[in-house]
Amino acid sequence: MLSTYAPLVGLFVLAAGFALFSVTVAPFVGPRRYNHAKLQAYECGIEPVDQPLTGGRFPVKYFLTAMLFIVFDIEIVFLYPWAVANDALGLWGLGAMALFIGTVFIAFAYEWRRGGLEWD
Repeated sequence: MLSTYAPLVGLFVLAAGFALFSVTVAPFVGPRRYNHAKLQAYECGIEPVDQPLTGGRFPVKYFLTAMLFIVFDIEIVFLYPWAVANDALGLWGLGAMALFIGTVFIAFAYEWRRGGLEWD
C-alpha cells in the first residue's frame, strides 16, 4: 500500500532538495554588484521615513489599494469553482453567478468613478 505513495514522496524529496540546493548555492553564484539604492529599504514605492514607534501619519491610499486587491482577488477565488462545476449547477448556478458578478462589477464601476484605481 505504501508503494502507491512513492511518487508523491519522491516529488516532495525532489522539491525539498531543489529548494535547499538553490538556497545554498545562490550566495556563491549570484552577482555581487551592490550599490546604495539596492541596500536601502523599499516599501511599496513610499520612501521610508524615520517615525517614532508611537505611530505617525501613514497614507490611507496604501490600505485602500490593498483592500481593493483583496476584494477583486476574492472574486476570482469564487469564479474558479463555479467554472469547474458549471454543468452540475444548471440555470440556478448561472443566475447566482450572474448576480455575484453584477454586484462586483457595480463595486468596480463605483471605485473607478471615484478615482480609487488611479495611482498617484
